[in-house]
Amino acid sequence: MNILSLTTMEFYKIKRSKILLLLTVPLILLWLPNVINAHMSAEPVMEGISPANNFLIQSFMGYVWFILPASIIVCTVMLQQMERTNRGILKMLALPLHPSALSLSKFSVLLSLTALQCALMTGCYLLCSRIASVYTGADLTSPLETALPLAVSVFLSALPMTALYWTLAVILKTPVFSMVLGLATMVPSVLFINTKVWFLYPTCYPFYVITQKYGQLAGDTAQKIDLLPWIPAAASIFILCLLLSCLLFGHGEKKH
Repeated sequence: MNILSLTTMEFYKIKRSKILLLLTVPLILLWLPNVINAHMSAEPVMEGISPANNFLIQSFMGYVWFILPASIIVCTVMLQQMERTNRGILKMLALPLHPSALSLSKFSVLLSLTALQCALMTGCYLLCSRIASVYTGADLTSPLETALPLAVSVFLSALPMTALYWTLAVILKTPVFSMVLGLATMVPSVLFINTKVWFLYPTCYPFYVITQKYGQLAGDTAQKIDLLPWIPAAASIFILCLLLSCLLFGHGEKKH
């Protein structure tokens, strides 16, 4: 079986799971208070930013700090548990396929789920910003050329974090440990973006993108995304985590 066939099989598996529901419910919980408290966006925290851009950034800030990483962590654990239930992983490893191919197929599904949630987040923003505009009487809808690139930047910046969480799920056989450790990495992300070595901590990447964009929209020319050494560090972390997950996937199960 090739990776494409395995990936297609993995997508069929998640149709019977509650993963899609778990991706959607947090967004609803995020947007309800955002719409109800939309009038607060008319008073930006940073001078110079428009109410529409403030509503956009504040909404995405809550998303990237908690909901996005937490959703990725839950999805990684669920993807792993689908195979470990009823010793399914042993049945898969008994097939004529390489464990690395199975790991890559599952990681591809995880990336697709992350992209889907980012798309849902953007769609919710476009809908809720219009509702909030009517509710407050102020224009709280940023142009698409601002919102869409921001959503794409969030997804791309989350790739190393996604690879890291997938590797943790592969290494840690106990789901509770994997989830707790993953959630623990979220806490210091806000602190790391204010240090000189923030580029070594992939969990803070999406939050870094949002905060930098906030300054740019407010007219702060000093706020810019430093691509060096960020991109080389992010690429290295992504590749290293992907290699580790491929090498270690199913290793513990094979011993038994």
